[in-house]
Amino acid sequence: MDPQTIHRRRWPILGVLTVGLLVVVLDNTILNVALKTIADPDEGLGATQSQLEWSINSYTLVFAGLLFTFGVIGDRIGRKRVLIGGMAVFAVASLLSAYAQTPDQLIWARALMGLGGAAVMPQTLSIITNVFEPAERARAIGIWAGAVGLAVAIGPVTGGLLLAHFWWGSVFLINVPVIAAGVVAMVFLVPESRNPSPGRLDPVGVLLSIVGLIVLSYGIIQGGEKGAWLEFGVLGPIVAGLAVLALFVWHEARADQPAFDVRLFRDPRMSAAVASIALCFFAAAGVFFFSNFYMQSVRGLSPLQSGAMVLPFAAAQLVFSPRSAAMVRRFGAKAVCTVGLLLVTAALVGYQFVGTDTPLWVLGLVFFVQGTGMANVMPPATESVMSALPREKAGAGSAVNNVARQVAVAMGVAVLGSVVAQVYRDDLRGDLAALPAGAREAAGQSIESTHAVAGRMGPAGQALIDPANAAFVHAMHTAAIAAAVIAFLGAMVVLKWMPGRDASAPPAALPEPEREPEDARV
Repeated sequence: MDPQTIHRRRWPILGVLTVGLLVVVLDNTILNVALKTIADPDEGLGATQSQLEWSINSYTLVFAGLLFTFGVIGDRIGRKRVLIGGMAVFAVASLLSAYAQTPDQLIWARALMGLGGAAVMPQTLSIITNVFEPAERARAIGIWAGAVGLAVAIGPVTGGLLLAHFWWGSVFLINVPVIAAGVVAMVFLVPESRNPSPGRLDPVGVLLSIVGLIVLSYGIIQGGEKGAWLEFGVLGPIVAGLAVLALFVWHEARADQPAFDVRLFRDPRMSAAVASIALCFFAAAGVFFFSNFYMQSVRGLSPLQSGAMVLPFAAAQLVFSPRSAAMVRRFGAKAVCTVGLLLVTAALVGYQFVGTDTPLWVLGLVFFVQGTGMANVMPPATESVMSALPREKAGAGSAVNNVARQVAVAMGVAVLGSVVAQVYRDDLRGDLAALPAGAREAAGQSIESTHAVAGRMGPAGQALIDPANAAFVHAMHTAAIAAAVIAFLGAMVVLKWMPGRDASAPPAALPEPEREPEDARV
């Protein structure tokens, strides 16, 4: 495909890449609305709170651990090939997830989906970087980032519609026809591109990153589940995970061809931008995890109704993400990112006004403010990361950007999910004391478990419902405040270290570098 054809087709190419991106990102949010159903022993798999967290984190951790490797592989053998291969793996894993018979089978199938997603995600952003010239690249990345936010919001609506008419496995099965159509379009529209001087793979670095992230998350989730953080089974994995991640950083700093080039963070455009993305998604992911339980278990909304509640978030993303590039040109990335993170902080503080009987429009307003804030963080931060690297290293830049988000999502769900579990269990301990030992242990696992035990106990069990709802709301408030602190910390990091308008302007002001040879781009 010659450069003129690529330029002429650049917007349809962006559309096709956005479809692939939507499938990968939407999968996590579409699962969130199905968690309550999957936890049900009659309609779902009877999964525990810990198994539900792992059904999310098995995907995100494998995804994050392999992003760097697939970014390098795409740069080496061709981004289009890796993109289509990843879509195929994602489709097969979606089938396996849809027909899982046990929570463990679902967790392993989700891990395979993470492998496919890791192959897809970095290729979308690196292809965009190669297809669009600098003058249009910020706008294209704004649309790309908006698609990420849109997927976060439309996932629950799609999941609610499917669960209203089909069984829980349909939230995964829907991926297959969408992927099939997307692959056909990619074959005909997307150009092939690669790095003419690709780096070597780094299997040691990849292994250390995966092991470190999984072991650390396991310890955090176990702490929330057991409610005892000083036990060896909890503290040991946390310390071991941190040690392996420290070894990973040490190895990457000394490797000739690292999977994760930590030296890139010497550029403040990259380091501050990556920090803003990570802290923003850490705060947001955990909140989205427990907000679905609030809407369905505390407020009694159906999956479709709870999905519709997130539409204000989608509206904010659609309105503000494409406009963020113009905001950056006028005010600078530093100002836009800082204000965005402060809006996210305000939204998270707003959860304090959400109680067991608060009008639902209050929650909708919180979602809208949160969506507006994130729409002004992702696009400028992503553009800052990509502008810090030459085009031929677009895969590595895309991987850095995406791994920051995915690791943050995994850690946010693990940490804030554990906070919710710990506070909920502590608040409800007195009310559960009168139950038999077996029922007491089962009821303390999650609010859904408490409601299930209360339903089996008849009128006597109904006395548990109100205290359980109040305990969950208190736990949600506690986790939301913790998330708000994290988001505010992100705003301070950007304000302190992200280059200002003048400092961040050179990439756009400098003369356009010579085009890569045609065989390097296509």
